Amino acid sequence: MAGPLLLVALVAALLVWRLAVPDDQDEPYVVPQPSARPAAIDPAGAARALQRLATALGARDRAAATALAAADDTATVDRLGDLADVAAQARLSDVALRYIDADGGPAADGTWAAAVDVTWAYAGFDPEPSSTEVSFRFRSTADGVVVAGVGGGDLRTPVWMSGPMQVSRTADLLVVAADGVDLATYVRRARAAVPTVSSVVRTWRPRLVLEVPADVGALEAALGAEDGYYAQIAAVTGSGGTIEEGAPSHVFVNPDVFDELGKDGQDVVLAHEATHVATDAPLSKAPTWLTEGFADYVALRRTTLPLTTTAGQVARQVRDDGLPTELPTSAEFDTGGPHLGAVYEASWLACVALAGRRGPEALLRLYESVSDGKPFAAELRRDLDWSEADLLRGWRERLRTLPGAAPQG
Repeated sequence: MAGPLLLVALVAALLVWRLAVPDDQDEPYVVPQPSARPAAIDPAGAARALQRLATALGARDRAAATALAAADDTATVDRLGDLADVAAQARLSDVALRYIDADGGPAADGTWAAAVDVTWAYAGFDPEPSSTEVSFRFRSTADGVVVAGVGGGDLRTPVWMSGPMQVSRTADLLVVAADGVDLATYVRRARAAVPTVSSVVRTWRPRLVLEVPADVGALEAALGAEDGYYAQIAAVTGSGGTIEEGAPSHVFVNPDVFDELGKDGQDVVLAHEATHVATDAPLSKAPTWLTEGFADYVALRRTTLPLTTTAGQVARQVRDDGLPTELPTSAEFDTGGPHLGAVYEASWLACVALAGRRGPEALLRLYESVSDGKPFAAELRRDLDWSEADLLRGWRERLRTLPGAAPQG
């Protein structure tokens, strides 16, 4: 009985459908296509937007910079405004932004990421520009490509591009620090470092740049380091870009560690890093123990801190493990190493032993000649009339007599 009733129902439904549809709709139904085209990557449009941004930053024109973001994208408007502000306050020069390549396709919101080669310099401080790749986001609109984001991703984000900045600039000192950082303290500490370094490296014409990001994460993003790499480090000297001849050396601070140090510790850290700047340490060919030990020798030369503070960690290591048989190796300076503090202290005492032989001038000559690539053993003999065995004996003797280095019991 169900079969005939079902057939009648189907015929009736078909008749109702036919009556409801006009005769001119007999053709098969086709889903209408949206009028807007899918978001597309437009490298040429992005390149033009970058050129306009570089021009705006070079002219320190905040309005022109912020106009390159969509008006309703307040986060990017603010970020581009921040870039224009720091460009004006820090006097950025040689700004160039070059589109390289897209990183994947458009996202659901229509934006796409691309690598951009960024070049910049701090006028009056940097002899040559810095250069690195930075991730930008873009969006194609009816009026052209707009910038939709700056920084982040797997590429570097220079400190000056990482958010709102504070700037202090004088003839010999530039401090660029994230909002919220105690700018005045960093300026005071950096200013105190200059005469400390100049008293030993007399040929240095002070031009010190200090960059202070918001936290260790922003520091690692600026230097292209993996997460946690600088977690134990208060500051580091580098270029913020490609390391090559003529690249500028700046001091980059980890505020998470630096801010926990007392005044004496902060002074030592910045004098150490300023010594690296004064001697162009990132390009030094000297062994790491000599590079780091010399910087600590300069920073600690006039300190009144006791040896229990300046060499306490290596003293405990000697007490527990005995005297070392060789100078620290480069591998021991790994930032995640378990005895990093002791390695630095040991390197400092090696340089103290060298300076004790013929004075700080002889130590400086040795360091500079070895940094230039001359053989350490030959220069040690020429400048200090010492063999490597003599240095090892003198260093071990200093370690042996440290307070707290003697075995217990």
